[in-house]
Amino acid sequence: MLTAAPLFAQVPLKLSPAAAVSTSAEHAIDLAANGGCQEALPVLKKSLSQALDKQVEYRVAMATARCAMGLDQGQTAVNALWILKRDFPKDPEVLYMMTHYFSQLATRAAQEMADLAPTSYQARELEAESLESHENWDAAGNEYRKILEQNPNLPGIHFRLGRVALSKTESAANTEEARKEFEAELKIDPRNAAATFWLGEIARRSGDWGQAIPRFTDAAKLDSGFAEAYLALGMSLNSAERFSEAVAPLERYVKMLPGDAAGHYQLSIAYARTGRKDDAVREMAIQQQISEKNPGGVRP
Repeated sequence: MLTAAPLFAQVPLKLSPAAAVSTSAEHAIDLAANGGCQEALPVLKKSLSQALDKQVEYRVAMATARCAMGLDQGQTAVNALWILKRDFPKDPEVLYMMTHYFSQLATRAAQEMADLAPTSYQARELEAESLESHENWDAAGNEYRKILEQNPNLPGIHFRLGRVALSKTESAANTEEARKEFEAELKIDPRNAAATFWLGEIARRSGDWGQAIPRFTDAAKLDSGFAEAYLALGMSLNSAERFSEAVAPLERYVKMLPGDAAGHYQLSIAYARTGRKDDAVREMAIQQQISEKNPGGVRP
């Protein structure tokens, strides 16, 4: 008498769509790990566009990024890295890979610029920025001036010259040089919020509230996300004893950067001097809590 064959011998096992995708992805990951990136990459890219288990997604994206980097497929590498940054923002390996790859891209682009357009203002600007990073202020300033010789109305260069002047040893001459450069920048680009801010900061440091306050006000209007402009405006208004006017910009600042003790301290002063004692006590307590947690004064 014949007996029926087991069911699994008669009907092939059929994977669910999700399981099939996962199996295909795992195979591609293994293939990539063994040097088969050329063959694995199309499968990895397809897998990334489909629903995956979180850990499988991580491994697929990592393999995609590494293979694409090795095969010099920049767009694919960048896409995979951004997926990793979006879904695993605090993962050390993700941050390392992004730092490594984007640094590599920047170095390559800089070299191409040096080879193809060595006398362009962009090449000179990169050189000047490199000199700035090494605190070689005089040489950086010379490069920026060379740019202006060829492109006198190029936005941003006078601003950088102003920052270079302020980065040097503090002196009346350097401060005056910076002020002139920031003013020159605004003649070219009247909407430069940073140049406007620094003109306000120069005035604030010298106690000239009449100049500082309108500059900071303008900077905040030009760039509503410019947090430092709100703090500097509030500080200047406090110093000018215009406490009721200081409240609004300081409240705006502590909402933008709640972890900065300086904002809460300045706001507590404004509250105290406008009769809002309970609010002043609250802000001072917040300031003290932040300072105790972060005694170095560095913003979280």
